Amino acid sequence: MSTFDQGPLCKEHLYSQAKGQVVNLNAFENTRTLPPPAACTSGDRRHRPTRLPRRPAAMAPRGGQSYGFPIYCAAWLPLGHILKPDPPAGDADADADASSAASPSSPPPPMAALGGGGGEGRSGVPNKLVVAALDPAGEEAALSPEAVVEVKTKEEVPYRMAVHPRGDGVLCAFPNGCRLYRWESQEGDEPRKLALEPDQEALADLKDVGLQLAVSFSGEGSILATGGEDGHLRVFKWPAMESVLTEADTKTSIKDLSFSSDEKFLAVNRSSGPCRVWDLLSSEVVANLPREAGEIFGFCRFSNKIDSSNILFITAMQGDYGKIISWNTTSWTRVGSKKITREAISAFAVSPDGSLLAIGTIEGTIIVLGSKDMRTLITVKKAHLGIVTTLAFSQDSRTLLSTSFDSTARVTSVGSPKGNGASVWPMLLVIILAILVYYCMQHKEELLAMLPR
Repeated sequence: MSTFDQGPLCKEHLYSQAKGQVVNLNAFENTRTLPPPAACTSGDRRHRPTRLPRRPAAMAPRGGQSYGFPIYCAAWLPLGHILKPDPPAGDADADADASSAASPSSPPPPMAALGGGGGEGRSGVPNKLVVAALDPAGEEAALSPEAVVEVKTKEEVPYRMAVHPRGDGVLCAFPNGCRLYRWESQEGDEPRKLALEPDQEALADLKDVGLQLAVSFSGEGSILATGGEDGHLRVFKWPAMESVLTEADTKTSIKDLSFSSDEKFLAVNRSSGPCRVWDLLSSEVVANLPREAGEIFGFCRFSNKIDSSNILFITAMQGDYGKIISWNTTSWTRVGSKKITREAISAFAVSPDGSLLAIGTIEGTIIVLGSKDMRTLITVKKAHLGIVTTLAFSQDSRTLLSTSFDSTARVTSVGSPKGNGASVWPMLLVIILAILVYYCMQHKEELLAMLPR
């Protein structure tokens, strides 16, 4: 992601910047006027500023749900770690009340947290966090239009979000620093009993550090990493907030970062230069992954398998093409690269089971690919009316959440993840051959007797 300065941006500059490097949806406090990229110094007055409408469009694309504010960040929630279990049976009145309602044993629907807003000023568009549940009554997979939880963040826009995988809360990156919101959950799994409350003391070390363009918890939630617009990388033990490593680089901003599934490595992409991989045990750099001619790195994501097949994926723009590069995490060498789209990549995700990749573009397109061969499985053109800001797979890898500047959140079913788009015919052929071999072994003498002498 690129770093934007304050000021107006012409449409030509927006798209040229996005093609030159992965577009960033970051630190501008008044989102009604898009600021220009730092490299934009032409001063061409023929270009007029591109302004967002005063209010979000009411119409959402098919399959999307509009929430009335530009959505910058989103994540699925680990409900199993957030919701408290039902109290033990024993109260007759309580049992009677429960029996008259829906089955208490039925699990709540999946939920997602969404963050964004209209920025500082009198835009009329609120800044807030919203928790929305998957609508079980809909004909197609979609989030419910009614929020389960809504937290207004006053004049501050939540630009980035990291949900703790063990239910410690939601960390949000605001223009001036970060804040943690803790879950408040009463007994039972009724969604309406959820609440988010700010914890003013949890992130004292991140209170006035400026905008963090990348925030992430490790898979087990024991490490927190943040990457600033000012180029400062900070890694802490969680929840003690003891420093693991820190690196300041005022010449570049941090675009993205990703933990390996075993929490051993941290990959960091900056606005220029190679992808740097840190060993978190030694706090030393173990690899600087170089770019090829014309490549500009964007997002980085480790696959989520704890085995020898663990791969690091990096998106890049090269000329007019957006591509995905795969790296071996033992030798740190390139093992694959494929051009995916002629649209600039604005969002990237890897499924929890490691079988699927997804990219979103500045044109609102969503593409889902198999991780092994990078073969395109699903393409949704104009899934959103604006830039795709976030992509997130559900915990079972069957559903993809996408959000956009157009104020919509969309849920796309990606089917069975284990198939990875592969045909079942090869498996059927193997089964048939195995049956034939077994039959021949059991009837070897009869078959030999049938042969002509």
